[in-house]
Amino acid sequence: MKLSELKKGQSGKIVAMPLAGVLKRRLAEMGMLVGEVVRVEGVAPLGDPMELTVRKYRLTLRKSDTEHIAVEEVR
Repeated sequence: MKLSELKKGQSGKIVAMPLAGVLKRRLAEMGMLVGEVVRVEGVAPLGDPMELTVRKYRLTLRKSDTEHIAVEEVR
């Protein structure tokens, strides 16, 4: 499933990030790496952006960026 499909309060483990270039590097620098657990803390009323917790800090990403990140749900 895509990271963008998770709802508020759900968590997912990143399993793939088929990205390239600047976007992949930027996300990696913010801690978005394969194997990391990401929790959705909030979503704006229109669904964009998403507020996430990664490695004990909060991160806000555009929905278009989260659609390229594959996760498996963690309960």
